[in-house]
Amino acid sequence: MSRLSSALIGAALSAVLCTVASAQSDRPEVGVSPWGADDEIGRLNLMTPASQAAILARISGAAPYDLSVEYFIGMPSWQAAGDPHYRIWMTHTPHGTGVDDPLGVGHAMNDHVSYTGAAVSMYTHTGTHIDALVHFGLNGAVWNGFTAEEHLGDRGWRVGGAEALPSIVARGVLIDLPAFLGVDQLADGHRISRAELVGALAAQQVSLAEGDVVLIRTGRMRVYDDAQAYMQNPPGLGMEAARFLIEEAGAMVVGADNLSFEAFPSEDPANYVPVHTYLLAEQGAPIIELVFLEALARDQVYEFAFIGGGLRLRGADAAPMRPLAFPLR
Repeated sequence: MSRLSSALIGAALSAVLCTVASAQSDRPEVGVSPWGADDEIGRLNLMTPASQAAILARISGAAPYDLSVEYFIGMPSWQAAGDPHYRIWMTHTPHGTGVDDPLGVGHAMNDHVSYTGAAVSMYTHTGTHIDALVHFGLNGAVWNGFTAEEHLGDRGWRVGGAEALPSIVARGVLIDLPAFLGVDQLADGHRISRAELVGALAAQQVSLAEGDVVLIRTGRMRVYDDAQAYMQNPPGLGMEAARFLIEEAGAMVVGADNLSFEAFPSEDPANYVPVHTYLLAEQGAPIIELVFLEALARDQVYEFAFIGGGLRLRGADAAPMRPLAFPLR
């Protein structure tokens, strides 16, 4: 996240602190799951054996599109908020192994068999990832009324962690907003509206259906290799558009190619991330961020089979994932 984005969020936070006292009675509450008191996955319950079989039966057999980004030192991340950069380092190299002989096989063997190994460290919201429903909450609770006081330990969430999210097999839909608006990418800070989503879908001649994975292209991924340009005041979704996707269109999961899905500064003086809390805490809709959508947009593939799962990081609030988009017949 850039310094400007951090400043925008900071300004929104200041506004929140100034207005919280007068907004107590207007605070939204977390959603209570229609799938039961133990539900940890929210709208992912819309995925059924029948819905999975229906979309898998339409796969054309053509090569899938990889919707994930590459991980590299210096990549875009949330270090401005104090979170760790992505790091990779070698734990074994051919030369070092020959010198140290860590496995005790002897120098002759190490000269014959080369050995490399590496380790990585990163924030859970680095690169292409899916937000678990515990990522943001309201008034001390997360989706379905679980609370940090009761359900969050030193080793992570006891409920609702990334390991609870099932692998996703569903109909995917791309909404290509730059193509609809006739630009390479949306402008800095552009707040996506309901009208823009509806217009782009009409132009693409695609309709949304309940249980879809809806992925929104802003075009920001065009500058992904330039971390500062990518993170600088990115465009994102507005509340009206978020409500359209869930309450009118019936989306199961939503995602985009930007860093934080929603636009800043916040539209709500009492909440610095209203889109996140609406989707995760109120509606139980997971969010996928930093999705690579350029190839789909280039080939005008607006409907596809979405298949992907996050790493089963027990107790985590998000997990890296490598989703695929399979063209349909």
